[in-house]
Amino acid sequence: MSVYGIDRIKNTIPHRGQILLVDRAADVVPGESLTTYKAVSGNEPCYAALGQDAAGTDYAYPHSLVIESWAQSAVLLSVWEDPNPDVLAGKVELAGSIGEVAFGGRAYPGDVLEHRVRLLKTAGETAVLAGETYAGGREVLRVGSFVVALRDVTELIPVPDRAPLSV
Repeated sequence: MSVYGIDRIKNTIPHRGQILLVDRAADVVPGESLTTYKAVSGNEPCYAALGQDAAGTDYAYPHSLVIESWAQSAVLLSVWEDPNPDVLAGKVELAGSIGEVAFGGRAYPGDVLEHRVRLLKTAGETAVLAGETYAGGREVLRVGSFVVALRDVTELIPVPDRAPLSV
């Protein structure tokens, strides 16, 4: 089994800093499936606001970050063979929709999220993916469909503001 670290991930997708929520990839079958991992730490920015007096607080990793981490894994699979880590050039990845999302258990600091992603279908530069996330063998997320579309960055440049109409 080949394992790919943070360098390969950063050279494939444009996520950086605190928003990069994938630590490594394994079991990559380009155009079919992959498994990624993200270690949840008590030092995550989402826990910073809890402060020192957080006794009794539920430290469950937020659902939104579980989804974002899984979605980054889906994007990683969709562009594995044609990476573009630069959002200012070439083809950029756009999340189109997500459906049939179900949450099971929760993840906590010390857990490792294991994201399993499968490519269901491609149509041109659009991919439909599905999969699950596990923490300690417990399913914490199931995604029935996730759409990723590639578009040339020049198609996404905003039109300059026009002068207001005179009355």
